[in-house]
Amino acid sequence: MPVAVSTSPALEDLSSQFPLTFPVPTPTTHPDLVSTKDLHREEDLLRNPDSFRLWWTTIQNTKEVSAALQKLEGPSDLSPDAAALLGPLSSTEARRALQRLTYLYEAALVQFPTSFKLWKSYLQTRMSFVLGRLVPKKRAGGRKKFPEMRDALEEEKEDLEQWEGGLDGVVGWEEWKSLVATFERALMWLPRLPRLWLLYLSIFNHPFCPPIISHTHARRTYDRALRTLPPSLHHRIWVRYLLWAESRGGVTTVAVYRRYLTVDPSITERYTTLLLSPENPSPRPLEAAKLLLSLARKAAQGKYTSPEGKSPYQLLCDWLEVVEQHADEVGMDVDDTVVSNAAIAKADGEAQTAASKPQAEIESASTKGRLIRFAGPPVALGLDGKELPLYDEDEDPLSPRKLNIENIILKDGLEVYKDQAGRLWTGLATYWIKRGEFDRAKDTFEKGLASVLTIRDFTQIFDAYAEFSESLISAMMESLANPDEDEDEEDVKETEQELDARMKEFEELMDRRPFLVNDVLLRRNPNDVQEWEKRVALWGENDEKVAETYTEALSTVNPRRATANFHRLYINFAKFYEEGGTAGEAEPDLDSARKILEKGTKVNFKNVDDLAEVWCEWAEMEIRHDGYDEAIRVMQRAAFVPKNPKVNYHDHTLSAQTRLFKSLKLWSFYVDLEESLGTVESTKTVYDKILELRIANAQIIVNYASFLEENKYYEESFKVYERGVELFTFPVSFELWNIYLAKFIKRYGGTKVERTRDLFEQALDKCPEKSCKPIFLMYATYEEEYGLAKRAMAIYDRATQVVADEDKFALFTVYIAKATENYGLPATRPIYERALEILPDRQTAEMCLRFASMERKLGEIDRARAIYAHASQFCDPRVNPNFWQEWHNFEIETGSEDTFREMLRIKRSVQAQFNTEASYLAAQMASKEGSMEAEEEAPADAMAAAERQAAGGAKGPAFVAAKQSVNVRLEEAPTVAVAAQKNEDEIQISDEEDL
Repeated sequence: MPVAVSTSPALEDLSSQFPLTFPVPTPTTHPDLVSTKDLHREEDLLRNPDSFRLWWTTIQNTKEVSAALQKLEGPSDLSPDAAALLGPLSSTEARRALQRLTYLYEAALVQFPTSFKLWKSYLQTRMSFVLGRLVPKKRAGGRKKFPEMRDALEEEKEDLEQWEGGLDGVVGWEEWKSLVATFERALMWLPRLPRLWLLYLSIFNHPFCPPIISHTHARRTYDRALRTLPPSLHHRIWVRYLLWAESRGGVTTVAVYRRYLTVDPSITERYTTLLLSPENPSPRPLEAAKLLLSLARKAAQGKYTSPEGKSPYQLLCDWLEVVEQHADEVGMDVDDTVVSNAAIAKADGEAQTAASKPQAEIESASTKGRLIRFAGPPVALGLDGKELPLYDEDEDPLSPRKLNIENIILKDGLEVYKDQAGRLWTGLATYWIKRGEFDRAKDTFEKGLASVLTIRDFTQIFDAYAEFSESLISAMMESLANPDEDEDEEDVKETEQELDARMKEFEELMDRRPFLVNDVLLRRNPNDVQEWEKRVALWGENDEKVAETYTEALSTVNPRRATANFHRLYINFAKFYEEGGTAGEAEPDLDSARKILEKGTKVNFKNVDDLAEVWCEWAEMEIRHDGYDEAIRVMQRAAFVPKNPKVNYHDHTLSAQTRLFKSLKLWSFYVDLEESLGTVESTKTVYDKILELRIANAQIIVNYASFLEENKYYEESFKVYERGVELFTFPVSFELWNIYLAKFIKRYGGTKVERTRDLFEQALDKCPEKSCKPIFLMYATYEEEYGLAKRAMAIYDRATQVVADEDKFALFTVYIAKATENYGLPATRPIYERALEILPDRQTAEMCLRFASMERKLGEIDRARAIYAHASQFCDPRVNPNFWQEWHNFEIETGSEDTFREMLRIKRSVQAQFNTEASYLAAQMASKEGSMEAEEEAPADAMAAAERQAAGGAKGPAFVAAKQSVNVRLEEAPTVAVAAQKNEDEIQISDEEDL
């Protein structure tokens, strides 16, 4: 700000020296401008006036000399305040330098009036003596292409010129005026150069610029610049023009921004921020609200993109915030809102009537002088040929009419942004609260709670509603606690009554919250059966409301779109009447329960089982009240078979009633009911009906057969099993065969051997190899008990060829055990041989050990050794150390040094065979599996296990040095081996020794 000018005589004398440059100083008026040293320079300029280089060199030399003289000049004689007022012209040498340079520049411009270089240097020199020293600003890189106006304003605001010092606008008024005049003369010669205009416009932002220049003259200068420069350069002027308008504020800002927004509406959001800025002395919330509403509507239609990246909903929220903060200035009151809503409703009704009017009733066009419209209402077109939007007073910032907030939020908010209903309803209610219309706000909250579809929106509205009620109650209580002296007793009583009413409403609101939440969920999905059940539970013991809720639910829910357990609504509603209400205090009403269930049986449920459960519940209700015959009749009605039973149970295009007769759940309940209440014949009839419809499962077959067996109909029960195994294939029929064969053997034993054998053969006929093992074992056991051992052995032999590979080892084990029991050990040799041919390698090794053990028992040492040699090719020493240990023990007990060496040789060859990386990994896996099976399986021969355990426990040298004879008898081998433990001449034979 300019410093206040003192009225001292010294300052008056200093002010009288201005203007320094008007009229233009010359040697005639100012003799000190040219010294004797400058005569040679003047003569050169007079001889060569057209030499620009000479003029430019003279000016630059004069600048350098003047700068040097100013540095040599001592401190100013003026006071600090006076020096601050004069700024760059506070010293005598600076004022003299200004006059000298002005004289030279003016003389040069007479010769070169259109030189931009000369004019720019002249103006910058004059500015340095008036505005002060320009503060340089560092920039990162050069300027890029001109950005969008929003970004350009921010960048230009940071790059605005700043000066140090400057000439006071009051003391140096003449110099300021002279500087402006110089700019005007420059622009008269060079009007199309934007740099000169920008240089001129920059002086208006100086803090010491006189108001006459920085206000009206500046605005007119900006306008002249826009009129003079071509449109392609207007953006450079508008950036400074808008920033200048922002700094002036008030009407100036509004006028300038309105002009620019007609050309480029991209900075409308910035304009609305300025209109509502706290620094703005006269905010315009109505204009800002209308502009934001217009932007939100255009953005929703895709005609506007926010430079700040805001969505249409965010723009609408900005508008809503303006409405909430400035409710009185922006929106209509209640009466005007009601009138406006009525007019809008009437207009919408007329539009709908016209749209639904038949084409024949529309008046035909006339050709007798009246106006003819061919394409609807007249349409305004812009300069670019595009259709202009229709005029809307709500979007006109110049219109003083206030906004109908309710209608705008309904049309532009709730109908468009249905997922943000909570924020919009609370905004509307806040608007009425700010206007003091509490009843209208309460109605708004209630409408919002009754219309939202999500829990998030409901919670937002309910919390705002509760906070509003609490604040209103708190305000009333505070007014009662601190009454005014002017209030009457009647006013106090009225306030107390209103407070009681508000508190009661608040308590009711809190109690209604669960019901309101349930309403939200039911509005979102009226077919949600679980929410209807919750609503019934919310009413507790209020029987009247419970009945109303059930009735409403049954009339609302669409059976084809309902969630799970829709049929439970009918069942629970019937139980409600059956049990005499929720608390059971009323009389049971079976007739009403039957009517509800009857109605439920006619509903086309999505699943047939739901309909079947309704029929079953009806029958159970009759049973609970001793209506046994009625229960049977109900199930007979439900299980009625149509004339054409060839209906696809899984065809959902048919109704549930059409497919009900094929529901296994229904028939299962019916047959249970007949077993409990009916006769044997009626029960058999129902079971036969189930089999005829081919809907029976294995459990039905078992139940039917068990029922017949309990009633001594054994042959018929066996026939049922036979029908069952015909109906089902494996693996279901496998279970039926197991039960059937077990019961048949239990019933007849050995009396019907041939028939039993025939049944076993039938069971094995189509039985897969994975399931036939138990049947073979049962068949062989039966032959052992009631038939011939030879046939049993034949069955075992047959089984070893048929069963799956994983079952063969166990079956061979049983087969060998049975052969040993019946025919002795020698008879098992062919079985062992066959097992070694059939079994896989891992199981072959185990079987070889058993085979060798059997041969040792028979004294066949050579045969046993041959079996060990055969098995060795399957046993990796790293994986099967038990096998090699057993062979090792065998050779100690029964072999010689030659046979032992042969065993070691075979062991090394086998180890070399398996000595590969892949085989080693496979060996490790096989070792783990083998160890697990070894833990699970017990040895078949207890004596062999004991012998292996004894042999494995003998740890010591295998052979000793023979002093008398090399040959060691087999009988003495264990004794010699034990005695050799203390022999010092023991011979150690390593497994790795090269034999």
